[in-house]
Amino acid sequence: MSNTVMDKPPVTAPASGSPLKQPRLPRWAPAGLALLSIGVGVGTGLVAGLASRIQWGLIAAIVYVLATHVLTTAVEGRRQAKDRLATSLVWVSFLIAVVPLASLIWETIVRGVKVLDGYFLTHSMSGVITLQPGGGIYHALVGTVEQVALATLMAAPIGLLTAIYLVEYGRGKLAKAVTFFVDVMTGIPSIVAGLFVLSFWIIILDFGYSGFAGAMALAILMMPIVVRSTEEMLKLVPNELREASLALGVPKWRTILKVVLPTAIGGITTGVMLAVARIAGETAPILLLVFGSQSINNNPFEGAQSSLPYYVYEQWANGNEASFDRAWAAALVLIAFVMILNLVARGIARWKAPKTGR
Repeated sequence: MSNTVMDKPPVTAPASGSPLKQPRLPRWAPAGLALLSIGVGVGTGLVAGLASRIQWGLIAAIVYVLATHVLTTAVEGRRQAKDRLATSLVWVSFLIAVVPLASLIWETIVRGVKVLDGYFLTHSMSGVITLQPGGGIYHALVGTVEQVALATLMAAPIGLLTAIYLVEYGRGKLAKAVTFFVDVMTGIPSIVAGLFVLSFWIIILDFGYSGFAGAMALAILMMPIVVRSTEEMLKLVPNELREASLALGVPKWRTILKVVLPTAIGGITTGVMLAVARIAGETAPILLLVFGSQSINNNPFEGAQSSLPYYVYEQWANGNEASFDRAWAAALVLIAFVMILNLVARGIARWKAPKTGR
């Protein structure tokens, strides 16, 4: 037998000096391009006589995106350039969204701290001349807390039970009708809810202006948000948990109470607090229903009452420097109020979340 030698293609050594790795931009390239783009934006704005710094920022953002794409294409190739372009657009969009929010918060803090002190938080506007400094927001703060609390007591249980029905029991035409009306209520303007309560509660039933009337309008606005957020949280609960509980002979209502709700309680609490934050700053229904009051009214079921959004509008409408300072301070308190509610919601969600372990 003769040995057969298989022909193999010749192995060629890599050419001397050929790169083994794809060229990459240095790590400092994004930061350097950002600084260069800022310089170009500022220089273009000064030369063109653009007074708005927002325009400078937009020019810098456009220059940064284009420069990053062109430089990455030349050094790393088109494929990597597309990735860098998408990343640059995400960062620029993030900054465009954050800058107005940060600017608003900073402006509110700078203007609001002028008159924000203990006296401002513990006194009302009773007997205070609007053209002169003085007065406080205690009456408006009491009104906001009572109205939001009443709206939450009305909307949260109804919204929670509605969401449980839609997820756990809802089948057929009734569930579709409920879902349709919840979607419709989600898009209702706040002024429409205020007009509905005004026509029914005050004009037809003749109950008069009160904090409770404003709370009913806020509850109408809050209810669909609670339903939607709770519904999504209940859908995230694995069906295996329900099936395991039912397989042990536990009734469905007890499964919902002891298994489903504790599992989703964190998301449900967060959704309710987001709904509370949504209604805490509503102004239109409050203007129509609480009528406003310069003195302290601790009874939300009788007589005119104020609130923080109404107070801000009222002070702005006065049109003088002292009123503007009070309006900015009240806006700062309202932001702090909403922030505290969100922190409390996160604490409750973490406390009530199901414990995981081995």
